[in-house]
Amino acid sequence: MSEHRFADCGAALSKSNQIPCEVDEILHFEIPMPDGCRLGARMWRPRDAGSNPVPAILEYLPYRKNDFTAMRDATMQPYLAAHGYAVIRLDLRGAGDSEGVLRDEYLQQELQDGYDAISWIAAQEWCDGSLGMIGISWGGFNGLQIAALQPPALKAIVTLCSTDDRYEDDVHYMGGCVLGEQMTWASVMFGRNTLAPDPANVGERWREMWLERIKGSGLWAKTWFQHQTRDAFWKHGSVCEDWSRITVPVYAVSGWADGYCRSVFRLMENLRGPKKGLVGPWAHRYPHIGQPGPAMHFLQEELRWWDHWLKGHDTGIMKEPQLRFYMQDSVPPAGWYAERPGRWVAEPSWPSPNIARTPFHLRKDGTIGRDEPQDHGEFTHSSPLWVGMRSGKWCGYSSPGDAPVDQRSDDAGSLCFDTAPLDEEIEFAGVSTLYLRVSVDRPVAQLAARICDVDAEGRSTRVSFGVLNLTHRNGHEHPEPLRPGEVYDIVIPMKHVAQNIPAGHRLRLAISTSYFPMIWPAPEKVTMTLHTRGSHLDLPLRTSSAMDAKLAAFEPAVSAPPLARTVIEDGECFVRIIEDASTGEHIMHVADGDGVVHIEGNDITLTEQGYEQHVTKAEDPDCTRATADWTIGLSRQDWKTLTKTHTELTSDRDNFRIRAWIKIWEGDALVAEESWDERVPRRLV
Repeated sequence: MSEHRFADCGAALSKSNQIPCEVDEILHFEIPMPDGCRLGARMWRPRDAGSNPVPAILEYLPYRKNDFTAMRDATMQPYLAAHGYAVIRLDLRGAGDSEGVLRDEYLQQELQDGYDAISWIAAQEWCDGSLGMIGISWGGFNGLQIAALQPPALKAIVTLCSTDDRYEDDVHYMGGCVLGEQMTWASVMFGRNTLAPDPANVGERWREMWLERIKGSGLWAKTWFQHQTRDAFWKHGSVCEDWSRITVPVYAVSGWADGYCRSVFRLMENLRGPKKGLVGPWAHRYPHIGQPGPAMHFLQEELRWWDHWLKGHDTGIMKEPQLRFYMQDSVPPAGWYAERPGRWVAEPSWPSPNIARTPFHLRKDGTIGRDEPQDHGEFTHSSPLWVGMRSGKWCGYSSPGDAPVDQRSDDAGSLCFDTAPLDEEIEFAGVSTLYLRVSVDRPVAQLAARICDVDAEGRSTRVSFGVLNLTHRNGHEHPEPLRPGEVYDIVIPMKHVAQNIPAGHRLRLAISTSYFPMIWPAPEKVTMTLHTRGSHLDLPLRTSSAMDAKLAAFEPAVSAPPLARTVIEDGECFVRIIEDASTGEHIMHVADGDGVVHIEGNDITLTEQGYEQHVTKAEDPDCTRATADWTIGLSRQDWKTLTKTHTELTSDRDNFRIRAWIKIWEGDALVAEESWDERVPRRLV
């Protein structure tokens, strides 16, 4: 093991009374698996852990412990280690400095490796035999999944920005519709999966390990498009299939701007063991660096959780409300927010005793309200395929432009129902549900529904949304084609949110037959007929609780100092929406990347930059296409590797078509290239 003492971090935090003990950092060591594969790990632990064993906290990710997550880890792990924990970052098999090949997400091998790693860690002299798991996104997923395997040493988990349901609530599918982020996320992993291990850690075998993963990782996008229904592929790793398998305490965390906030509420409702939930205004981030703000001192909150469950200290955390979330105030629409005004509220359990489900009825005059109408009407509507261009990202990272912008353009292409200006403010929290009676003119159709906050100037801010592939109206396992002209009762659940709508504003329900690029269009353009009789929006109106006023404020965010870095080349981050009058195309251009950055502490240079294009025309689904290009690399003075990838998705009435290529260099030498041209039949999607 090579060791690095975290002297600078310890000194800086000691001055603010945040570090009670000295910390050693072990940059690289290896955990052996029963089949002989060795997984690369990194650890921060109290200096005296060898003679005074401590509990361990494991984060298990494919995102590379010594480079691409090094900046983030430096702000977190030394803090926890200095409070008496061995904090371990473990690379998945086939990722970072671990041997093997990473062939897909959450495979049984990944989960078994995690189980075996926990057993190995618990047996080490510096560990007292108790472990917790924490992780955000992928690490939050596999934390839940490994907890369901019940390793004896695992005593509690913290899962952030994760899901219990891989089909219905991940980047792949939503409401049986193909999410645009399925292709773009596949393109991100396409490049990352071929990154080389670090020779500074694994030595001369790095090239052999690298070539093995280049050859074996494959085209994940094809696999995901082959599984268009809730089949065994997605049920694996979906812990909602059997909640009883998770018996350890669970702290579930997310944010309203994150893609995964819904799972927090399902976990609170369905887990039978000790549990807590926290949902802030944040995007896909740890809360101590949460944006939109306010961020919070999550490291302290996490420490209270671990001290309670791993050390047996009475920190009071389990005497507090089970669920705490941020009630957002109204804001004008914007593609990025630094802060969201609002307040923290609390619930003793979920479903909440403070929420009354209240129907808002759709009326034939195009309004919506609480009073049930005496007469009814019909509306016929077909949205242009560019509706959705203002949707933002399904999973926000608080990058510039990834929040939904002013919805007035999308509203203009949708069927809208507005309340009268509100006489008094309303607040709702949880899932809003739309009940519709509709008929369509095609065997495959989709609907998207949005709740918007419309201010006195007419600005429209999206509050929540939901989508449904109508062939999945009776479930996601066995879709059924629609009979044109037949009237169906449809239920569309929307994304959870807690929102205040002030007096004088209007609440808008917008319904569209397309929502690109959030979801991929149906095979043919659809015309819908909506029947107002029996159609209503069910809102979870919330009344304030005595608990709300008793909540102690979260302390301001604290973190360990970040690693020093030098920006060699700025990255580009933007979202640009244009209409090309010469071609009739509507195009979303997305840039996302950190550019070229040198990390001083690790003496490694990282390159990462991606560009996406999402293109459609108003009337022709066959013209829809999405592309993603990524450049990603690692280098030192005497070592350089670089990967470039391209992925393109198009479709016709019968098939999805995925074209992709990858090129990989060592120095100036091209060491590998491969291309794909795949067609995957559409199955009522």
